[in-house]
Amino acid sequence: MKRRSLLVQFVILALAGCGGPTAVTTESPRAIQGAPAATAATVALAGNAFITSAPAGATEVINSNGLANWTSANTVTSAWFRMDAAGSATVAMDAKLAGSSSSTVKVTINGTPFNVNLSGAASKTYAVGTVNVAAPGYVRVDLQGVSKSGGYFGDVSALKVTTSAGLNYANDAANYYWSRRGPSVHLGYTAPANTEYFYNEVTVPAGQDKIGSYYMANGFGQGYFGIQVKSPSERWILFSVWDADNGAKTTLVKKGAGVVDNTFGGEGTGGQSYLVYNWAAGTTYRFITRARPDGAGATDYSAWFYAPELASWRFIATWKRPAISTYLTGVHSFLENFIDTNGYLERSAQYGNQWARNTSGTWTELTTARFTGDATATNAQRMDYAGGLQNGRFYLRNGGFFSPYVPVNQNFTRPATGIAPAVDVNTLPQ
Repeated sequence: MKRRSLLVQFVILALAGCGGPTAVTTESPRAIQGAPAATAATVALAGNAFITSAPAGATEVINSNGLANWTSANTVTSAWFRMDAAGSATVAMDAKLAGSSSSTVKVTINGTPFNVNLSGAASKTYAVGTVNVAAPGYVRVDLQGVSKSGGYFGDVSALKVTTSAGLNYANDAANYYWSRRGPSVHLGYTAPANTEYFYNEVTVPAGQDKIGSYYMANGFGQGYFGIQVKSPSERWILFSVWDADNGAKTTLVKKGAGVVDNTFGGEGTGGQSYLVYNWAAGTTYRFITRARPDGAGATDYSAWFYAPELASWRFIATWKRPAISTYLTGVHSFLENFIDTNGYLERSAQYGNQWARNTSGTWTELTTARFTGDATATNAQRMDYAGGLQNGRFYLRNGGFFSPYVPVNQNFTRPATGIAPAVDVNTLPQ
C-alpha cells in the first residue's frame, strides 16, 4: 500500500506540474530515486591540459594555475577528462581576463564547437555547453582564441564538468608533473635462477616513435637497457645501472666505440651509457644484458645491441655495481614518456621472443609476462594505457587519451617460438 500511495502522489505531481496527462511517466518513484545524480567536478588545466598546436614563437604555457600567456589565435590548448559511461556532459570553464577587457574564445567539446565571451578581470565560471557522449572514454576539450580587445585571450584555470557518469581525471595536484607525463606500463618476466643473460626483441611501429619515449627492453633489479627518442634529430641506445643501495657508486669498467658515459640523477643515481644511433620505427632490434658476480663482492653488468642494418652486435658498456653479488633478477620491460609537455601523444611497442640463459649455458624461453602500471595508472590519474598480446608478441601502449584501456595486474602468455637466439655469447664484442 505504501508503494502504491507514493506512485499515486508522483502521478498527481507530474500532472500538476506539466499541465496535462501527456506528461505522465510510467517510472516508479523507486526507479527515479535510484537514477544517478549529476555531479559537478573541477578539472584543473594544470594537470589535465596540454598545448597541442602552436605556431613558432608561441608564448602559451600550462603552469600551476592553468593556461597562461594566451596570445595567439593559432594556438590550441587541449584538456581531457574520462567518463565511465555514455551520457550527457555539461561543461563550463573558470577563466579571467588579463591584458584585455573582452575576448571571444572557441571551446570545442568532442568536435562540437561553442563560442564563449569573456569579460572583466575577475575570475568567473563561464557556461560553455552540453554534449552527448556516445560511449565510455575520454572527452577532449579544445580551446582556441577567436578575437580579443587587447593582448591576451584570458587565463583559464579549470573546466567544470557536470554529468551523471563517473569521471576520471588528474586530481592529485602534488603529482601533476607525473600525470602530465602519462602512465608508465611494464611487462614482468619470470626468469630461472642463475640467469646470466637475458635476450629480448623490440619493435616500435611506424608513427609510434614520439619524442620523449623510452622503449625499455631489458630491465633488471639494478638497471635498464633500451631505446629512446631524445629530439627530432637524436635517438639513443641507453644502458644504465643504479648505484648500490648503501650509496656506493657504480663505476664504468669499459665501453664500446662511440658510447658516451655519465652519471645520472633524478629518479635515483647511477652510471649511464648511451650510443647516439638513428634507430628506425618498424624495424625489430635485439638486446642482450648480462650480470655476473666478480668474486669480490660486486657485480658486472653488460649490454649489447643488435641492429639489422649493421648486421652485427654493438657493445654498449660494462658497469660494476658494488655491494651486491647476483645474477639477473627482476627482468622486465617498460614503456614511458619522459617529457611532460608531450604526455598527450600516444606511443606503443611490441616486445617479443624473450629468452634467459643460465650459468650452465641453457637457454629458456619466457612466454608469460605480467602487465603492470605505475602510480599514475593505479591511482586512475590517467587511464590511457594498455598491454597484452599483439601479433604473437607482447605489447605496451600509453598516452594519447585513447579508449578503452586494459586493466593492469594481469598475466599474458604469448605463443612460444621454440627458436633460441642465434648468438654465441662467448664471441660478443667487448
